[in-house]
Amino acid sequence: MKAIQYSRYGAPDVLELVTLDDPIAGPNEVRVRLKAAGVSPIDAKLRSGALQAHFSLTFPKIPGRDGVGVIDQIGEGVTGLSLGDEVCVAADPTGSGTYAEAIVCASSRVVKKPPNLSTSQAAALLQPGVSAWISMCRTAMLSEGMSLLIHGGAGAVGGQMIQLARHLGLNVTTTCRARNIDYVLGLGAHRAVAYDRDDFSVLRDFDAVFDLIGGETHARSYQVLKAGGQLVYLTAMPFENQAEKYGVTVTRAMISDAPEALHAVAQLAADGVLIPGVMATLPLAAAADAQRQFEAGQITRGRIVLNMDDRS
Repeated sequence: MKAIQYSRYGAPDVLELVTLDDPIAGPNEVRVRLKAAGVSPIDAKLRSGALQAHFSLTFPKIPGRDGVGVIDQIGEGVTGLSLGDEVCVAADPTGSGTYAEAIVCASSRVVKKPPNLSTSQAAALLQPGVSAWISMCRTAMLSEGMSLLIHGGAGAVGGQMIQLARHLGLNVTTTCRARNIDYVLGLGAHRAVAYDRDDFSVLRDFDAVFDLIGGETHARSYQVLKAGGQLVYLTAMPFENQAEKYGVTVTRAMISDAPEALHAVAQLAADGVLIPGVMATLPLAAAADAQRQFEAGQITRGRIVLNMDDRS
């Protein structure tokens, strides 16, 4: 099989296209013949070595968290899945990833592909969808009619947060670049604030803020909350916790690939609630270029997807 791998930490240039033997599924595992892989921020952060304190990698490493394909081998003990099933994959960040023509993973890490999604959309579904679902449905205390501010609404996670929030009956304001205003309104946001043009911190009385950025953005988010409001954050730039000063709660959304979350996201996508954003598709061999674009801040809407068909 063709795969992208790297044997040391470094810039995108360490990514190499190689030919490897197909992996073999063991007990409680399936092999998925992949059609496409989503390019996630964690892929680039792992490759650069920025997450060495949190994840221990074994080299050579195949990157990739999200993927979609067809099950072509099933290990002993697997139930509920069949040969030929189209599935989405949430790969273990420390194991073999999805930048390859095939992957072996625990059967608990796959869910059936929502039939209404394209191959590229399905490849960009799980990692951002799980981040959105755990943040909004398992971390925050939300009820219909609440008002919330989502930072970075044009991104992969923010975009699915907007769609999920509308489904939950919430009033949604989001921040994004000025050129993405129409895009986030199309996702379902009631109001959008261009962070490169306007100051979101003049807003007031939100019940909750979802912070995907951290740093200065986090610091300026406290004053937009009501007393008793909620500030939920994902892993982001460092910040000072000022919950006590402003009389709000600050909670980190603890994201994991729990089967409950994977199945919930897949069902929401099948129901038409979540439609992942795909900014561009590239062939597998262009993985280094895809990560360069991410690191240069050029991926402003959804995800880049790598297609295993070199003709893409």
